[in-house]
Amino acid sequence: MPSLKDLRNRIASVKATQKITKAMQMVAAAKLRRAQQAAEQARPFAERMGQVLGNLAQGVAGQPGAPRLLAGTGSDQTHLLIVCTGERGLAGAFNSAIVRLARERALALKAQGKTVKFFLVGKKGYDALRRQFETDIVERIELRSVKTISFDTAEDIAHKVLRMYEEGAFDVATLFFSHFGSVIQQVPTAQQVIPAEVPEGGNGASASLGGAVYEYEPSEEEILESLLPRNVAVQILHALLENNASFYGAQMSAMDNATRNAGDMIRKQTLLYNRTRQAMITKELIEIISGAEAL
Repeated sequence: MPSLKDLRNRIASVKATQKITKAMQMVAAAKLRRAQQAAEQARPFAERMGQVLGNLAQGVAGQPGAPRLLAGTGSDQTHLLIVCTGERGLAGAFNSAIVRLARERALALKAQGKTVKFFLVGKKGYDALRRQFETDIVERIELRSVKTISFDTAEDIAHKVLRMYEEGAFDVATLFFSHFGSVIQQVPTAQQVIPAEVPEGGNGASASLGGAVYEYEPSEEEILESLLPRNVAVQILHALLENNASFYGAQMSAMDNATRNAGDMIRKQTLLYNRTRQAMITKELIEIISGAEAL
């Protein structure tokens, strides 16, 4: 049985941990509001960009002059998995859920005889995947020094991905991130960004968007040549913002659970301390009474 001093030290240690987890929960809650607002504001732009590209692509898909970012290389042998995770832990299953989805996709592709390469954005993704796929990691970027995620951040990543694509380093690129649903719901998501996925439907040159009909000038090919690289950066920015909100939501939930668990542990340890102290007092009283009777 632990001594009273050991129990007091244990209770003090858990109380100190509880203060830390409570503070982290409050910080995550404050940062979550801004991160959630940024993610929600980016969604309409990313969705409309996809709609515009989808309608434009209907007119040029399958044609000889179609841009490579739309038509692809004609092969799907080499896959680049762009895995976006957090820079820090203590966020429950946030990082592990994204890594698990990417790992499952990589193993499935390798089982089909495909070549898999990893482009890792975030420290935790590298820490989790390097043991199993160290030779497959071709690029890694840490965002620890980035205070605010902006379009410039996503554009730098997109430039590296596009340069690799132009050099023939891969055929298909898939983006892995966590879609923010709520504080208790973050959904790991895989989205193909190269070649751009074209939704079914559309009218080619006269594409219908939200009930309005648009005619494009200059040609669809010229517009796509400009929009497709920007779309890669937009989708990466969307993924980073969703990830940021998901991280703080998961961390807030995890720290709330940790704070409550610490409170339960303090109550149990305090009860054990009181019982042990009472037993020692009772034992001392018995010894005093027994000594008095012996005299």
